[in-house]
Amino acid sequence: MISRCPPSGKLIEWLVQPGDEVHKGQVVAIVDTSKAAIDVEIWTDGVVGQLKTVPGETVLVGAVMATILDPGEAPPEPEPPAAEPDHAPAPPAGSTRTADAARHDEAAGVRRRISPAARRHADEIGIDVAAVTGTGPLGTVTLADVDRAAAARPTPEAKSVETATPAERHALVRQAIAAAMSRSKREIPHYYLSETIPMARAVDWLTAENAGRPITERVLMAVVQLKAVARALADFPQLNGFFVDGSFRPAPVAHIGVAIALRQGGLVAPALHDVAAKDMPTLMRELSDLVARARAASLRSSEQSDATITVTNLGDQGVESVFGIITPPQVALVGFGRVAPRPFVTEAGLAAVATVSASLAADHRVSDGHTGAMFLASLHDWLQRPEDL
Repeated sequence: MISRCPPSGKLIEWLVQPGDEVHKGQVVAIVDTSKAAIDVEIWTDGVVGQLKTVPGETVLVGAVMATILDPGEAPPEPEPPAAEPDHAPAPPAGSTRTADAARHDEAAGVRRRISPAARRHADEIGIDVAAVTGTGPLGTVTLADVDRAAAARPTPEAKSVETATPAERHALVRQAIAAAMSRSKREIPHYYLSETIPMARAVDWLTAENAGRPITERVLMAVVQLKAVARALADFPQLNGFFVDGSFRPAPVAHIGVAIALRQGGLVAPALHDVAAKDMPTLMRELSDLVARARAASLRSSEQSDATITVTNLGDQGVESVFGIITPPQVALVGFGRVAPRPFVTEAGLAAVATVSASLAADHRVSDGHTGAMFLASLHDWLQRPEDL
C-alpha cells in the first residue's frame, strides 16, 4: 500500500517511523500547503515500510511519501545501485532533448507550437509558457504540459504558511482557486437546474426544535438543508462521486463538502463525513467545528479530499440564488439562497410563504437533466417533512 501527499506542499514533520504499526485514520505526517498546515491520515492498517520524503522537502502532487506494508508483509530487499551505462541512452520524447530543441527553436526565431487552450491556461495560472517542455507532436505544448509545469514549480506554493504575509497567502489561495475552477469549466460540461422550494414546514419545525435547546446548541437551517441533500442523494448516486480516468465512480455514502469563506479571503470546501447517518445536533456540532478549524487553518487531509459533492449556501449573505462551479473530480454541486417570505401559490391561493431557491450544477458526462430534475424534486419532498430527516 502507498500513502500519498495532499496537493502541493512541504513536509513539516513525520509522526511515525519505519516499523511503526499504523491504523486507518491515524495522523502520520504534517504537510504545509498554500492554504493550511494539514494533518495527513493513513488510509489502511499496516506497518510503515520506508519514509521516502524528509521534513523540509517540497512534495509534488501524486508523489509517494511513504510505503505501507500489509500486516505480516516483509519489507522488500533494497535494490542494488544501477551500473553506470557505457553510453547514455537516447532520451524519450518530451524529455530534456525535446526541451533543448524547443529552446533552440526559440533562439533561432522559430515559432513554438503551443495549443491555444494551453496558452490560455498558462496565462490564467501564471505559467511562462516559453519555459514549458512540450510533449505533444513535434514538441507541441499541451494542457497536460502546462499542468505539470504548474505542479512542479517550487514557488510560491512551497512558501511556508507561517512566513507568508496575509497578502501572499491571499494570492496563493486565489491562484489555487483559479487553477481548480479553470480546470472545472474547461473539462466539465455543466448543466444547471433550479427549484423554488417552500420552507414554511421546515422553518416551523426547526423553530419548535430549537425552543427546547440552549442557544449554544441550536441547529441552523443550513444543517437541515445538508441533511435533506444527503437523503435525496441516496436515490441518485449519479450525482455523488468522482469522474476519474474517463469514467464515473459512485461513492458509497455522502461526504458533503461545505463551502466556507475564509476571513483572509478565498474559499475552502472541507467534507462533513457520512451526513445521512448523523442526527442534526451532531451535524451542527461538526459543522461549527469544521468552520472554526477551516478559518484557523487546521483541517485534516481527509476533510480536504473526501468530499463527494459540494453544497454552497449564500443565504446569510442575502443572495436570492447561487449557481456554482463543480469542484473536480466531483460531478455535482448544490446551491441554496436566502430563506425569505415571497409570493407563492398554495392550495388556498396566493400567499406570502417562506421559500428558498435551490440549484443544481451537474456533470453532463455522468447525468442528464431528467436525473437532476428528479433529484431537486426529492430534495423538495424531504424539506416538506423535516421530522423524517
